[in-house]
Amino acid sequence: MTFADGMAEPTSPETPLRETSSPQTPLLETTLREMTWRDIPALTAIEPALFADDAWSQGSWWAELAARPRRSYVVGEQSGTVVGYAGVDCGGVVADVMTIAVAPAAQGQGLGAVLLHWLIAEARRAGAEHLMLEVRADNAVAQRLYSATGFRTLAVRRKYYQPGDVDALIMRMHLWDM
Repeated sequence: MTFADGMAEPTSPETPLRETSSPQTPLLETTLREMTWRDIPALTAIEPALFADDAWSQGSWWAELAARPRRSYVVGEQSGTVVGYAGVDCGGVVADVMTIAVAPAAQGQGLGAVLLHWLIAEARRAGAEHLMLEVRADNAVAQRLYSATGFRTLAVRRKYYQPGDVDALIMRMHLWDM
């Protein structure tokens, strides 16, 4: 799938998706494709800038990719460079967002929304009724995206993210209410 500025509203899960709010800069042409083991070096290069102490290692990525077909992962590329990625675990009526990230240089273009809509479409394809995620309580940008997309906060896990004692918000979306 290729995404570029000026996309139409989606008509099916395979159709390009628009961001739910206006991006700061237009979304550059971005190709979404299935993640492969060849992407692991690029992923481990992006992770520390985004997640610091919570960054996944190469071993973590290998384990995640080995968990297919229950787990699905996608990368977003611009000019052949991985600039974002997302993954979902579809294990029944509740699917879980495993990760979603956009490299700092590609933030503000709406790629996070495109990746989130891909996660939603994957969960629906798997027959899930709900999609759940955890987000840091200090990540207001992600919280706004999730809320604008239809996620609602269910609970708070106190001091979940370490170090730093940062709370996690547990959010859920009903997939068939949209």
